[in-house]
Order: sequence, then structure tokens, then C-alpha cells
Amino acid sequence: MNLSHYTKEFSYNLKLAYPVMLGMLGHTLIGVVDNFMVGNLGSTELAAVSLGNSFIFIGMAIGIGFSTAITPLVAEADAEKEDKKIRSLFHHGLLLCAILGIAVFILIVLSKPIMLLMNQPQAVVDLASPYIDWVAFSLIPVIIFQGYKQFADGLSQTKYSMYAIYLANIVHIFFNYVLIYGVWGFPKMGILGAALGTVFSRIMMVVFIHFLLRKNKLFKRYFKNFSFEEIKKSILRKIINLGFPSAMQMLFEVTLFTAAIWLSGTLGKNSQAANQIALTLASSTFMVAMGFSVAAMIRVSNSKGMKDYKQLITVARSIFLLTIFVEIFFGIVFVVFHNFLPHLFLNMSDVSQSVDNEEIITIASKLFLVAAVFQISDGIQVVVLGALRGLQDVKIPMYITFVAYWIIGFPISYYLGKHTNLGAVGIWIGLLAGLSAAAIFLYIRFARLTLKLK
Repeated sequence: MNLSHYTKEFSYNLKLAYPVMLGMLGHTLIGVVDNFMVGNLGSTELAAVSLGNSFIFIGMAIGIGFSTAITPLVAEADAEKEDKKIRSLFHHGLLLCAILGIAVFILIVLSKPIMLLMNQPQAVVDLASPYIDWVAFSLIPVIIFQGYKQFADGLSQTKYSMYAIYLANIVHIFFNYVLIYGVWGFPKMGILGAALGTVFSRIMMVVFIHFLLRKNKLFKRYFKNFSFEEIKKSILRKIINLGFPSAMQMLFEVTLFTAAIWLSGTLGKNSQAANQIALTLASSTFMVAMGFSVAAMIRVSNSKGMKDYKQLITVARSIFLLTIFVEIFFGIVFVVFHNFLPHLFLNMSDVSQSVDNEEIITIASKLFLVAAVFQISDGIQVVVLGALRGLQDVKIPMYITFVAYWIIGFPISYYLGKHTNLGAVGIWIGLLAGLSAAAIFLYIRFARLTLKLK
């Protein structure tokens, strides 16, 4: 099969994927705005927000991972032209997302004492505690939003969630500004203001997507007659059986990167700063791969629903190929600009910081070289995971990701970071090893499954 057979699918893949990429970036912007505005209050406040968000990201990973179960089921039903089934999956999925949101909120609040075991300064912990309470509460609307988003994604309508996220960002910037600094008659609340700004914006995110979908004639018919009497255990079980392993897959990866942040912190503040700089840019390029992952999930599910297995393999390979091209481009950018990129995040005019800045740039520039290689591994593993979710194959990939990240990746990160002179670079070599192992084993899994479909 020649290359053009796959490249002709690129334009539709991009059309599906780009709103997801921009939407993921919109989620990230909420954290960026918090860091930027809170940074003006002082380093203790910034450290408290950073510590608090490390807990929130774990809760978010569980919620987003679980909700992805809705997309392949809806996409398959869409290909089968089963409107009644789509409506039922939407209602069951929303109910489960609401329950999970409440459960994750309670779990995060109860896990706050872990902060005391992390050797964090008491002043940081004291500020982070009430911040976590409020931002953890915002996970309830976030996970409900994901229920709407994954439903719309399943119908190949990926742009509505993007609109809702950016409208929510406008709300977030406004409330953050007035509540953190106390302007226009609002109380000055500091980082608690940032937390409340996040809560308000995420509630509005649900309101925005609800009305965007409900007022649209394509979606209107799926909103009618919600009733608890129609809830069936069999459909709940089907979503949970797909959602739980998907949540675990995402949790294993997010906790690996969280562990890398904590490990870097034990090496000193400059290693942690360098790690944060490299991770910020690597996370931004990962949003692109996430977009392609959702496109793979939708298109593979559609082909599965139509029982067109030849097309299923073609569209999956076209997305894998497109992802590799894009990630190679990002990798080249990281290699070419590895000495320049750290400067974007540092105040080079501050003479008192010059010694620290020099060390941070030295470490971060090396991390960008490792990141250049793991762009490709990270991109491949996440799009193949998307394709496997499209096939509704999630249990074996859950075990693969656990082994890759925690049996292979983390021990290498720990050993090279703590017991060799590589330091932060050693931690990232471990990340590269884990992501590469995941990419290889997940692709083998996909190839074996699709071989049976031919």
C-alpha cells in the first residue's frame, strides 16, 4: 500500500483533531493564568498553587480518562445509525460522570494530609489546603463537562467543547483578576480568589456546552426525557468496564510525570525549575498528540460500527503516520533551539539570579534534547491508545501502561536521577524509557488485534 493511501486521510484527521488540541490547550490555560496572576503575590503563594494543582491533576486524570469510554460507544452507535442507543449512552455517561466527579472531589479533599508527608514548608501547606478544597470542588463540573464533550466527540463534533472551554477562560480571567487583587469593589482574597475563579469558570463551562449542544438541531433529540427509570445496569456496566481501565491508563502516566516533578525537587530548586520549563513545553506539544488520539478513537470506532475493517486499519495507520511527522517536527525544533528555549522562562536581566539562571539553562537545555526523542514515543503511545479505545480494547493496554511506566520507567528515573551524576537528565531518560516501552508494546497489541480483523 503506497504512502498516498494514508496521506489522503490527513486533512479529515486534522479537521477532527484540531478543536481537541485547542480545547486541551484551553484547559491548560486555566492553570497558566492561575500561575501568572498568583505569581505576583509571592513565591509562597505560587508554591501553594503548584502543590495544590499536583493533587488536582491526578483527580482530573481519573475523570478525563474515565469519560473517554463514552466516545467510542457513541461513535460506534453513530456509524450504526442507532439514535436511541446514542441517547441512552449520553444519559448514562452523564450520570456516571456526575457521580465520579463527586467521588473524586471527596477523595482529593481526604488526601490532603499527604502534603504533610512531602516535606513541604508549613506556610505553603497552610495556603494550599483551602485552595485544594475549592479547586477539588471544581472537578465536579469538569468531569460533568467531559461527559458532554466525549458525547459530542463521539458524533465527530469536536469543536463545541472547544468553544465552551474558551468562553470559560474569559470568565476565569475576569473572576481571577477581581478576586485575587480585590478590584471594583470585590474582596481581596489572594490564592483563594484564584480557586473561586476556577470554580466559577468551570461551572460556566458546563452551562456553555449544555446550551451550545441543546440549541443545536443535530444534538437536540438526544436531550429529551431524561429519567432515572430508563437507567439500566447493563449500560452502566458497559461504560464502567471501558472507563475504569481508561482512567487507570491516564492515571499511570500522569502520576509518573508528577513523580518526576517531586524527584526533581529533591535534587534542588534549580533542577526543579529546569524540569518545570522543559515539562511546560513538552506538555504543550503533547496536546497535539492528544488531539490525534481522539481522532483515532472516533474514526476507528466509526469503522468498527460499519464493520469496515480494511478502512479501520487505513485510518488508524494514517493517524499514526501523521502523528510521527508532526512529533518529528517538534523534536527538531527542540534540538535546534535547546539552548535558546530556557531563556523564554527566565528573567535574564536580574543580575542577582544570574548564577541560578546559568545552572537552570544548562540543565533545561539537556532536558530538551531528551524531550526531542520522547516526543515521538509519547505521540505514538497516546494515538495507539486512542485507536485501541476505538476498538474497545482497554484492559490489556491498562496492564501495558502500568508495566511501561512503573516497572520500567520510574525505577530508571529514580536510579539515574538519585544515584548517578545525570540528575534531572537521568529522571527524563527514565521517562523516555517508559514512554518508548509503552509505544512499542501498545503498537504490537494493536497490530495483533487488527490482524484478526482482516
